[in-house]
Amino acid sequence: MPYARIRLASASPRRSQLLRQIGVAHDVRPVDLDESRWSGESPRDYVLRLAREKALAAVASGDGIPVLGADTTVAMGEEIFGKPRDEIDGVRMLAALSGRSHEVLTAVVLACDGRLETAISETRVTFRAISEAECRSYWASGEPADKAGAYAIQGLGAVFVTRLEGSYSGVMGLPLCETATLLDAAGVRRWQVGA
Repeated sequence: MPYARIRLASASPRRSQLLRQIGVAHDVRPVDLDESRWSGESPRDYVLRLAREKALAAVASGDGIPVLGADTTVAMGEEIFGKPRDEIDGVRMLAALSGRSHEVLTAVVLACDGRLETAISETRVTFRAISEAECRSYWASGEPADKAGAYAIQGLGAVFVTRLEGSYSGVMGLPLCETATLLDAAGVRRWQVGA
């Protein structure tokens, strides 16, 4: 069955913007979840679980529209860098990422016709060295406050990135190649003008 619309189980304006970029008509239905990491949970399992839980929570309305859930995290080894709690936490994250490489993991789950289909994007991002003064100045811009890893690659934080191996849109929060593959398999129309 072809679908003209989906539901996005996310409050992220970036994810909505990325869906519009590929012409996917969608409604936004954020869900409220406990995003605490389980003991011993790997970063990969963590993002997959949260994306799955978001999709399932938004499916509960029962109207049959496909639901897309996604979650993004920044990780170095087993350490997860989520959204910073405050300036101290944000500056700590940026200092830890400074001059090093990290992984950005974005999981995407499509709930459609009683099935859950999943995909994950893994992108390696390398930062140049960042001074503490620059970390604080960047924090003062307001941009990193609600971003995993305390930076936005599509914004001011782009100046830190010296190398990217993987999906740029995945670092933004929705890997478009993987997402389009899931949507195509479910019969969701894309490239719709004005979506």
